Amino acid sequence: MAGHDVIAGYSVIALVTLAALIQYFLMGLNVGRARGRLGVPAPATHGHPEFERYYRVQMNTLEWLVIFLPCLWLAAVLTADLGMRATLGVAALGGLWIIGRYIYAQAYVKDPSTRSRGFGIQALATLLLLLTALVSACINLLPQ
Repeated sequence: MAGHDVIAGYSVIALVTLAALIQYFLMGLNVGRARGRLGVPAPATHGHPEFERYYRVQMNTLEWLVIFLPCLWLAAVLTADLGMRATLGVAALGGLWIIGRYIYAQAYVKDPSTRSRGFGIQALATLLLLLTALVSACINLLPQ
């Protein structure tokens, strides 16, 4: 991609990143609301089972953000020379991660035993981003 197209592509990835961070921020607010509503005083991280589910959703999401965000950006940077279509594919995988996290969160709070579908969706999106970054990094090392 050339000049403006690269910046536009990275802006799309930035919007996906911001959407994931907003989602995480809202999960944090949910934990705070649950803490107040269910009478779990800070700094306790256990008490009412419903509070604990909100808390685990937030913490599990934090654990996955550490993997997801670098994979998202590495995949975007390392495929940027393939054009906007590749960048949009990377962004779509990022969007899929966000959807998977939403499904996971809703299911986990309702009944933790039903969280697998959402977890699987976000794990698959992360794996595909990781593989995209890995393969692209290797290809980019080959002589042109």
